[in-house]
Amino acid sequence: MKLKCLILISVMLAFSHVVQAKEFWMEGKANPKLRVNQDIEHLSPQAYRNISQKYGDSVVNISTVQTIKGIQTPFGFRIDPDQKQNPNNPFAPFFGDEFFDRFFGQGPNPQQERKTSSLGSGFVLNAEGYIVTNNHVIANADEIRVTFVDETEFPAEVVGRDPKTDVALLKIKGNKKVTPVLLGSSQDLQVGDIVVAIGNPFGLSHSVTQGIVSAKERTIGLGPYDDFIQTDASINPGNSGGPLLDIYGEVIGINTAIHSTGQGIGFAIPIDMAKDVLVRLKEQGQVIRGYLGVRVQEVQAEHVKALGLSGKQGALVMEVL
Repeated sequence: MKLKCLILISVMLAFSHVVQAKEFWMEGKANPKLRVNQDIEHLSPQAYRNISQKYGDSVVNISTVQTIKGIQTPFGFRIDPDQKQNPNNPFAPFFGDEFFDRFFGQGPNPQQERKTSSLGSGFVLNAEGYIVTNNHVIANADEIRVTFVDETEFPAEVVGRDPKTDVALLKIKGNKKVTPVLLGSSQDLQVGDIVVAIGNPFGLSHSVTQGIVSAKERTIGLGPYDDFIQTDASINPGNSGGPLLDIYGEVIGINTAIHSTGQGIGFAIPIDMAKDVLVRLKEQGQVIRGYLGVRVQEVQAEHVKALGLSGKQGALVMEVL
């Protein structure tokens, strides 16, 4: 009886999220007539132009200002005055920072503040002015401003953010007629599918690049829920938080990471993963997750041989916590 009740509650919660999601954004499957490109059999350069023109004003520039506190020393600005050693002080391992702070004028100097700025991208989720971006774009920001393609600028507030998936939800403060994107499904995405990335690389607003899906389900060590789409569509610093779209003009990912030593290797959060996160951020401002209580890993070839398994399907329970 308890199991049936738990299943019923889970289904009700999932249904609640689905209903709210339908009201929170538009999806291509439910609104096929809103797709930018209908006839994929006759793909032409016009298809990319259609996407760029349709969603050029849906992609925004996100600028942030963060205030950092620290102390100015002869060896540079020390961000954390409580750290044991100043990384800019070459003599710290021998004498410690306190010695040089005392004899080189630090003494009673008050703590100082400096402002740093950063740039990223985002996209309009609905007509109410909700904006999707990456958590690392706005984390610890004191001020957030959203700039549209027509150069109108609005302050924004953080509705919620989830560091574990690197997804954040903002809302602009002010009224503006906006063009929301159309969300697709990353589950239907296949390696080799054409994709388009729009963002603000290096502060160059509304840059459009094209490529293909190079791989799916990539784990790159950024977090516990790594499941990235890999693409060769050019993604550079400043693209973070911008949309990755399929040829229909539907968002299938959120551009998030690049490979520091590679070219033509970028990573995007699958939109199907982000959908549930966005609903929870709107409702709760954060994502609260259950804890299974086991540690698992992928089944490797040596496990198959040692345990006499028929294949590498499933997961291996390493420890019960």
